Amino acid sequence: MSGDDVYTGGCLCGAVRFSVKGAPLRVGLCHCQDCRRVSGSAFNFFGVWSRSVYEGTGELGTFEGRSFCSVCGSRVASLRDDEAEIMVGALDLAPSDIIPGYELWIGRREPWLMNLPWAEQYHHDREPRTIDAPPIEPDIPAPAQQSET
Repeated sequence: MSGDDVYTGGCLCGAVRFSVKGAPLRVGLCHCQDCRRVSGSAFNFFGVWSRSVYEGTGELGTFEGRSFCSVCGSRVASLRDDEAEIMVGALDLAPSDIIPGYELWIGRREPWLMNLPWAEQYHHDREPRTIDAPPIEPDIPAPAQQSET
């Protein structure tokens, strides 16, 4: 990830498109009940960028700060005055080079999901910080290649 990278994404039907420029300020996983319900999954994977580097088109609906495509309902972002929290699954690039630096609500994590050993672990919400450090780029071993025999 570099300051010049541009990540693009959108909803399932294509009515909403967005882009964010540069590396995210922080990246996390959340296992709280709200995130589980809005994602329909065991956790939510998100990246947070400065709102100033977010650009979007299409009509967004919003419920309790969470924005979604008003046509297909795909969850894409949470837009605040200063930050844009982007659902990493809504990005066009998959897999991406975006790696979580922390996990929230770890007591609600499914027992079959392993904790991320490089990531900070929080029992509830993360304490806000005045300045967030650049994302951690952990040394993650590549999966072992299986030989064809």
